[in-house]
Amino acid sequence: MSKLRQLQPCDEIPMKNGLSRRDFVRSGALVAAALTASKAVRAAAAGHPSVDEGAPIRLGLASYTFRNFSRAQMIGFMKQLNVFELNAKDVKDHLPADLQEEATALADYAAAGIKLHAAGTIYFPKDEDADIRAKFEYCKRAGIAVIVAGDPALETLPRIEKFVREYDIRLAIHNHGPEDRLWHSPLDVLSAVKSMDPRIGCCIDVGHTVRAGTDVVQAIREAGPRLFNVHMKDLANFQSKDSQVAVGDGIMPMQKIFEALRAIKYRGFVDLEYEIHPDDSMPGVISSFAYMRGVLAGLGYLSHG
Repeated sequence: MSKLRQLQPCDEIPMKNGLSRRDFVRSGALVAAALTASKAVRAAAAGHPSVDEGAPIRLGLASYTFRNFSRAQMIGFMKQLNVFELNAKDVKDHLPADLQEEATALADYAAAGIKLHAAGTIYFPKDEDADIRAKFEYCKRAGIAVIVAGDPALETLPRIEKFVREYDIRLAIHNHGPEDRLWHSPLDVLSAVKSMDPRIGCCIDVGHTVRAGTDVVQAIREAGPRLFNVHMKDLANFQSKDSQVAVGDGIMPMQKIFEALRAIKYRGFVDLEYEIHPDDSMPGVISSFAYMRGVLAGLGYLSHG
């Protein structure tokens, strides 16, 4: 397969029909999304996997995207999107920390055919066994394989490492950009954990990464086998946290990101974390998934469903 030319930010080279290349990719993605819409309803009803499951690069959803919506509403949205892989967070009633409430949530997800592959961000404010064990038990009950950790202190990591080994649950430290007191960039994470258990690595948030001045494509390549989760978003300005837009509407090098993930043989999920318009998320979420699926199709990854 020939290598596609990387689209440059705001590449607006006209095509014969007057569409820009960006508009062409988006229109193709939206057509593909429309063609799978009826299949999505049937797949959800039959308990089928999403159109992205089984592809070398899998798309999922960070539940924080729908933080202003209930679990039931989010499940309905996921069925519309034909996305059945979730990175759950203890926000609203998405995955409560209370044991009984968590059990109810897990039953609801199972009934809807939704799989939980990660949880987070989960914070570890105490360097104490009891607090850390509670977080690992929470994820074990849910059958979650990856904890996305927010802001763990350096001195707490050796204690957390013991639980990673005991529970065989991977820990992905999430970088939060220049505002983070420790983990500005995935490179900070990699430097800190390089001698630790290989199940301790990073969750690369692409938006926070570029705002920290780090080349996100190079960070993916350097992370390699220690990359366990990706939070996907797009920005119109790499210096502005408030410039987030739907995926494909900004200047994030999406094709190069997916190419880098393919190059490292990434087997985790790329989870959309759409943080803007929290009371009206679906238009941007639909557009974002359509664009990502279009890019993946352009790279030769054909969804099924």
